[in-house]
Amino acid sequence: MAEPTAGLELGHIAALLAAGVVAVPIFRRFQLGSVLGYLAAGLAIGPFGIGLFREPEVILHVAEFGVVIFLFIIGLEMRPSRLWSLRKDIFGLGAAQVALAGLLLTLTGMAGGLSIPVAFVLAMGFVLSSTAVIMQMLDERGELAAPQGQRAVSILLLEDLAIVPLLAVVAIMASVMGLAGEAAPPLWRTLGLAIGAVAIVFFAGKYLINPVFRVLARYGGREVMTAAALLVVVGAAWLMDMGGLSMAMGAFLAGVLLSESTFRHQLEADVEPFRAILLGLFFLSVGMSLDVAVVLADWRIVVGGVVAFMAVKAVAIYGVARLFRAGEREAVERAVLFAQGGEFAFVLYAAALTAGVFDARISAAATAIVILSMVLTPLTSLLVGRLMPPPNLDPEGADGVDKAKNLRERVLIIGFGRFAQVVSQPLLARDVDVSIIDHDVEMIQAAGNFGFKVYYGDGARLDVLRASGAANAETILVCVDKPEIADRIVELVKAEFPLTKLFVRAYDRGHAIRLVQAGVEYQLRETFESALVFGHQVLIDLGFTHEQARETIEDVRRRDEERLSLQMVEGIMAGRSLMRGNIRTTKPEPYIKPRREGRALNEEAAEALEDDGAPQKTGA
Repeated sequence: MAEPTAGLELGHIAALLAAGVVAVPIFRRFQLGSVLGYLAAGLAIGPFGIGLFREPEVILHVAEFGVVIFLFIIGLEMRPSRLWSLRKDIFGLGAAQVALAGLLLTLTGMAGGLSIPVAFVLAMGFVLSSTAVIMQMLDERGELAAPQGQRAVSILLLEDLAIVPLLAVVAIMASVMGLAGEAAPPLWRTLGLAIGAVAIVFFAGKYLINPVFRVLARYGGREVMTAAALLVVVGAAWLMDMGGLSMAMGAFLAGVLLSESTFRHQLEADVEPFRAILLGLFFLSVGMSLDVAVVLADWRIVVGGVVAFMAVKAVAIYGVARLFRAGEREAVERAVLFAQGGEFAFVLYAAALTAGVFDARISAAATAIVILSMVLTPLTSLLVGRLMPPPNLDPEGADGVDKAKNLRERVLIIGFGRFAQVVSQPLLARDVDVSIIDHDVEMIQAAGNFGFKVYYGDGARLDVLRASGAANAETILVCVDKPEIADRIVELVKAEFPLTKLFVRAYDRGHAIRLVQAGVEYQLRETFESALVFGHQVLIDLGFTHEQARETIEDVRRRDEERLSLQMVEGIMAGRSLMRGNIRTTKPEPYIKPRREGRALNEEAAEALEDDGAPQKTGA
């Protein structure tokens, strides 16, 4: 076993990278997520595993920068107008969640025999959920940009803001209890520093960074731009830290101020690689920090604290979510996702230990509770996700969704994705009576916000087709995404409603051939016409006249029709000669170069060669 060290040598850096490289793919293979993989790897190589590292706090301080960069990137995606639109979620939903969860957790701590100050600090530290864990899990799910993801970001922003007054409260508690070793700075100085830090970051982001980056883009190299991007993040985080605020909040604010900058994409591209590596390193260091000795020594306190605090916090979050009209599924998912302490708890507990509010044993146990809750969150989220039923597809339990029943409009549209939405416009413009069915509840609800009445129904079922008025419809438009489903619908309609016309969206040439053979009145490959319009515009832009472009597009269309006719008879590989390729035919060259060029033997031959533009030599 390697000798544990407080410093970082090349071998230890290799061990950190190897731990992530080995553990994360394994955990993701079993759908456990990368966060749990990093945490497990950190525990394995830390002082309480094989002991490669003696002081994981050293790595943790460096790795926290990954969280800072992550928040900076989130800020770049969050324009000021968008952030303003989330103000109700930030100061309403976020504040309500922090307040209710803090109250219930404080009461839980008091019920466990803790004094009011200790219970309050322990509870409020646990209220501050892990930004790193939640953001990473939302990112892996692809939910950051979704409405529920934005609400999660709003709550996390409020929790980041809450660390400032909480640190002040700890200082006040120490002063009141007579535990403070040194006089705490006056409140006006603390507030002044915080306001000054925010003002400097705001001014720099608004007025200085863009001109500086223009100069660097002109006279600096790529490495200078990367260094400048990191300087923006580090500088904003450092200023906020000096002002007693969250470093992550400073980076987020800098990102928001730069979100409308012309260098936004450059900044994001430059810092993204550092974010990925350092955030993984952060999770590794958290796993290393889990003191197994404390857990074993006070296992009843630690295990009981983890279970009680996670359960109580989840109940509070669920209640607030439902109070703010979140759906059942979203409320449960949010409760599970936020039911853990976070990295800001370490800051608060360290301040409480320094101030004398916590003793060493309570601080160690509280830290272990937070770390274990972070470790358990990916597991509980995975477990609840598997136990929960799939999203409700029954319109009976969904708002604004009705089953297709007794529909009798002139045209029936099956599937209401992007294609069908465009198709519906000319029909509605001419006041054609249209019935629309789809089996995606979320899409049906979204369509209602845009003035469409879409009924719930699976067009591949005969009973649904009957209820949707297929027997009375003049025309059925099959606009579903999947070709196999379209084929099934065509088969049913042709068998049961032979007098009804069928217009079908085709996926590709093979699908188009099957539809023609099935006898549909009209089929169109979903991208064909738009691609022709696209190509027509390219020709115009390249300098061809409108008439030349039109003739060319018509020639392509004619060739495509001829090719499709041949494929109907001879198979999909027929008609290849009608397609134009970009591989030019090479002129054949002799294997052995002649010793001398050819010569004309008479004047007639010389004239013919001259007419062809070839060099000639007259013979005798």
